[in-house]
Amino acid sequence: MKCCFLIFIFFTTTLFASPQEDSQNIRYFYQQLFPNVPLDNYADGVYAFDVDANNAWQAINEFPPYEFDLDQGEVLFNTPFSNQKSYADCFANKGIAIAQNFPYWNDETKEIITLVLAINQCRIDNHEPKLNYESAKMNYLTAYMAYTSRGKRIQTKLPNPALTAYESGKNYFYQRRGQLNFSCASCHIDNAGKYIRSEILSPALGHTTHWPAYRLKTQKLGSLHTRFKVCNKLIRADIDAAQSQSLRQLEFFLSYIANGLPLNGPSIRK
Repeated sequence: MKCCFLIFIFFTTTLFASPQEDSQNIRYFYQQLFPNVPLDNYADGVYAFDVDANNAWQAINEFPPYEFDLDQGEVLFNTPFSNQKSYADCFANKGIAIAQNFPYWNDETKEIITLVLAINQCRIDNHEPKLNYESAKMNYLTAYMAYTSRGKRIQTKLPNPALTAYESGKNYFYQRRGQLNFSCASCHIDNAGKYIRSEILSPALGHTTHWPAYRLKTQKLGSLHTRFKVCNKLIRADIDAAQSQSLRQLEFFLSYIANGLPLNGPSIRK
């Protein structure tokens, strides 16, 4: 009964809320629903809610299956392009410990720039072919860059020109779609912390902290946008392409409400 009341109150204050109010409302909602879960623990996703699952997850993390992927990412990151420049020449702080600043609004191109998009722009600027957004190489690179940012707190800024993109991401999150008529919020707000078959549904808060993630099911790294696509497939909805405008705006919305949470990618998920 308490959960239903909280959901009713939450959605009655959501439609016309400002971005700041969105963040406050979502945090308050989860705080009331899970009073014993510290804010930083939302970076751990479902493992913040189940002691046994958390213990097993921590044990796997002692010898993480993505270690070789990280090594590959470091090699790729440091390998010079044909013009002898490298990724370090494209980013602030030579590309180290900067993942917390993505995604961001680009005033020149009037769009949301994700880390994946920035990596490919770096390649284009140095006359290298783009990588497939969901390729192993791209996941290796983003895993390495995320690893150098572990413990850094998300710093997603929201300048006035980005408000439309933010609202589009918010609308995408709450819009019902597909044959099952589900929205992102159906699982990650309405039913967060509940079981769907044998799996616990994760809260929306913290969804952008841990990518790319090594999935035990597929035994490989996968990106946040790959996960978005899987969710749409599961509800039998149209599947937006990785790094499409709609998915970048969704990432921007989720990243903004997660401001201040620590990055802990790459991570492990079932």
